[in-house]
Formats: sequence, C-alpha cells, structure tokens
Amino acid sequence: MTPIHAPDFPHDLKWLNAAPTAIQSLRGSAVALAFIDPASTWCMQRLANLATLQRRFGARLQVRVIAVPRFDAHRRPEVVLKRLRRHGVSLPVAHDPDWHAWQRFGIEAWPTVVVIDAAGMMVQRIAGTPGTGVLERALAAVCEDLDEPLQDTRPRETHPEPRLPLLFPTGLAVTGDRLYVADTGHHQILECTHAGRVLRRFGNGTADALDGGAEIASFCRPSGMSLLREALYVADTGNHLLRRIDLRSGTVHTVLGNGRAGTPAEGRLSNVHDVCLPSPTALVAGNNQLHIALAGDNRVWTWNQTDGVGVMECRAGSGQLGQRDGAGILASFSQPTGLALVQQALYVCDTLGSAIRGIQLRGDLTQTLVGQGPWEFGDADGQRHQARLQAPEAIALDPDAPLLWIADTGNGCIRSLRLGGGVVNKVPLERALAGPAGVAAFGGKLWIAETDAHAVLCLDVASGVLSQVPIEE
Repeated sequence: MTPIHAPDFPHDLKWLNAAPTAIQSLRGSAVALAFIDPASTWCMQRLANLATLQRRFGARLQVRVIAVPRFDAHRRPEVVLKRLRRHGVSLPVAHDPDWHAWQRFGIEAWPTVVVIDAAGMMVQRIAGTPGTGVLERALAAVCEDLDEPLQDTRPRETHPEPRLPLLFPTGLAVTGDRLYVADTGHHQILECTHAGRVLRRFGNGTADALDGGAEIASFCRPSGMSLLREALYVADTGNHLLRRIDLRSGTVHTVLGNGRAGTPAEGRLSNVHDVCLPSPTALVAGNNQLHIALAGDNRVWTWNQTDGVGVMECRAGSGQLGQRDGAGILASFSQPTGLALVQQALYVCDTLGSAIRGIQLRGDLTQTLVGQGPWEFGDADGQRHQARLQAPEAIALDPDAPLLWIADTGNGCIRSLRLGGGVVNKVPLERALAGPAGVAAFGGKLWIAETDAHAVLCLDVASGVLSQVPIEE
C-alpha cells in the first residue's frame, strides 16, 4: 500500500485494560494495530504471534488491539476482556462496538494488522492469517533501524483477574465419583470429587508442553477432554497438541501433534509428532479412534489408532469458514469447538455459525440441526429450524435421555436439544451465567463450567437446583 498518515483513534474508543492511547503518542516507535473478532480462534492465534514478536523487538514495537465484535454479546466490554484474557491476551485492548475505528482505518476483514512506522505512516495492512513470516518481515522492516528506547513505555495491564482457585475453567468430564476440570487459565487439569475436593493436579501451572509425572508435566490453555477407561485425553489448545493422562500413574504423554498451528495432512503417519493440529478444542475417544475438532482449521478429523502411529482422516469440512451441509470436504464449518458422539453420529458445536451440526460417520454426511448461517444468531427456543443460539462453545450428550446439552455461551444460558424431535429449550435457571463454555452430564446432574466467573456449577436436572462446586484442596 502507499504509505499514508495513520488517523487518530475515534474519541469514543474505550480502552479496557490500559490507559487511553493516542496515535500521536506512539511516534518514535513502530506500531502493530490488530483488528480482531473476540470470538475468532484465528484472531487469537494472530495475537499470539504478535505477543511473540513483541518479545523479540522489545520496546521498539508497540502493539495495540482493537476488538470489533461479530456478536451482540461482545458489545459488552467486560465480556470482551474476559474472552481475550481466557486466551492469554495481556496486550492493551480497545473496544470498538460500533465499528468506528474499523471504518476510520479502512479495515475489511478479521484479523487485520495495520503496520505503522515510527513517523506515524501506515505502510502495510496484513489481512487474514498468512504465515507468521509475512508479519515478522513487515514488523522487522519498521523496527530494524530504531534504537531501543532508554525507557520502556509499553503500558502494563490494569485490573487483572482475581486470584481464585480456578481461572477460566472450560472442559469438563465426569464419572461416578470423579469430576475432571480443565483449569484453562492455570494451565492444569484437576481431578476432584463431586463435592469439589481436589485429589490431583496434572500440570505444574506453567504454559509449556512437558511430558512426565503429574507435577512435572505442563499444558497451555487446555480445554476439551474425553475419558476412555483409565485414560483422560486432553485437547491442549494453546500447545496445538493432544495429550493423554494415565489415570493410574498420573503420567502425561503427548499422543499427537508437533506443536505448530499449520495445516493437517491426511494419510498414515510416519510419526505421531509429524502432524499439525491448529487449536484443537474438543475430542471424543472410542473404538481406537480420536475424533478431533480443530477450531483453527475449521474441520473435524479422526485419528485412527490402528497401529503404532495411525492414520489421519478428514471427516468433514473444506477448511473454509462457512456453514454448508454435504459429504466430507463438501461441508464447511465456522470454528468447531465442541463434540459429542453416540453410536455412528458425531455432533459438533459450531461457534461462529451459532450452530449445532451432525455428522453421520457412515458416509461422513454433515447436516445442520440448529443454525441458519455465520451471521444469523439470536436467543430463541422452538423447533430446531426456528431456534437461535449465540456463539455456543460446548455440548454434551445426556447418558440417560436423547438430549444434547448446549452451553449457549453468548446468551449466558444452557439449552437442550431433543434428538429426533428437534425441539430446543432453554434450561430455567435462577440467573444468567457468565460465559459458560463447558458442560458434562452424569447421573441426573449437569455440570457447567461458568468460565468467566471462574467457577464450576452443578445442576440437579430433576429439581432445577443450581449450586456452585467449591473447588478446594
């Protein structure tokens, strides 16, 4: 692009976790201005790239994030900040609910990074998610001739999250006497009693990817989990890996992935560490198979563990963002984040499509059960073609009834979808929930991760009584 002066920010732009910034105040430093959708995994990956590059370039580079919401729920600034913090974002964030900054800077797509040089000139716009190298070269070009400032003027994050036993819990798994919690913000998996007493912690609490014993191993923002006999499989989202916890020994092993957010490839693996798994968020284990929802790939995959390394198979999705039904790669998804399996039917929670999809594993045919498209969302019960969700993030099958429980995250509620009949109903609760992003059902109870409130809840389905599970040592 032809370099032009960067305009200043709109006067009504609200800064969520840092002091207000004016473009003129950033002169003398290179600036990366990232326009993001708070609900988008692709946008979160771009912010992770920027955080890495800021560590490389130091105070020569100033990064600012402009959150421009796709969903009505993200017009609330506190919801946006929670969402970004759940993904480990500590960069200065401004909220642009009416798209004023988006229009002023001429943005056309999420994510877009506007590169501004030390003289305040916009020299490049990087839209979408091309390889990290494109972004790195663009920022190197505007940073390389700058001296490291004597004083680091990058702002510090204000009003951090409170110190609580849980930090943005998401994935849940339940047995007759155990509750497993993905304590996402603390980078740990907790094994608890149903009453909330912590029996074991898997992971040392640092964001890393070490294998080993429970206190040595490490995760990075783990989310979805699946139990299979004496093993707990974990979608280690921030590490782009699948991990396995041996519940007898407590040992953690990496079972699949190379730790990079690249593009997976189909076929027999020569090594389980050769495959890219961009942001795995959910998985279901069974019959020597792992079904995997890759939010960063917009596809659903199956790893057939028929021999030592197994075969990777794309079950559904073209990789393009959309909501199209069809067989195999003719279908399209909008950020699949939740999975549930019953017999030969795989159910998918499709977040950006505000949809619930079904895949018939015999034939790999995808059909939309609830949802009308990536830009159609709302808050409505009824027959499945009438019902509306808003950015749901998790689903769970009820083991005792033909029901699919839905964490309708954007609407702050739990819904049920009756399989076969297709009726969607909101579960009556005494209050709205703060960003529920995990559900599990067992023994007439529904366990809910109230993610933005850093809590786990238990609903007695028969009585409707909702209580908080006091997670403690």
